[in-house]
Amino acid sequence: MHLHPHFHAFARSEGPGRFELGGPRGLFHRHMRPSGRQRPFDQGDLRLVALKLISEKPSHGYELIKAIEEKLGGSYAPSPGVIYPTLTLLEEMGAIRIEGTEGPRKLYAITPEGEDLLRQNQAQVDSIFARMAEMKAEKGSGPAPQIIRATENLKTALRLKVERGQLTLDQTEAIARLLDECAKNIEQA
Repeated sequence: MHLHPHFHAFARSEGPGRFELGGPRGLFHRHMRPSGRQRPFDQGDLRLVALKLISEKPSHGYELIKAIEEKLGGSYAPSPGVIYPTLTLLEEMGAIRIEGTEGPRKLYAITPEGEDLLRQNQAQVDSIFARMAEMKAEKGSGPAPQIIRATENLKTALRLKVERGQLTLDQTEAIARLLDECAKNIEQA
């Protein structure tokens, strides 16, 4: 079966020269990471999730990250390094287009080609979203997604600051002061 070059990113090989967009198990099946945590998406799933969410409401990349995180009960949020290449691929495929910009932020909307792609893969999309709902339900009353996201943002900011080079004594003391202050404020909240 011959596929447009961009569709190979959606396809999964089912043998020599044979590709399928879904396969008997659909696009979504759970994998365990070495840490024991489930990987929420199989290859191609995130593209369909992003496309479905954009079909419901034109969105910026960051809005999609937050929407996916919410749909998974905070157990996973795609990083910008994952979501933005996914959006670029969908745009190159003609499935989404830039509807507007606000500074560096691009607002993405679905195209007729994207709507066709969703219709062609409706069973897989439904399966992915059903499994996302299961994962959210299994997550139960765990930490709020907003707290998980904020914690990850803090860790990333600290890591980037340290990786950029040697910190001065003043910078080190300022960062430690901010972290101590933050810890005290959290305890009092």
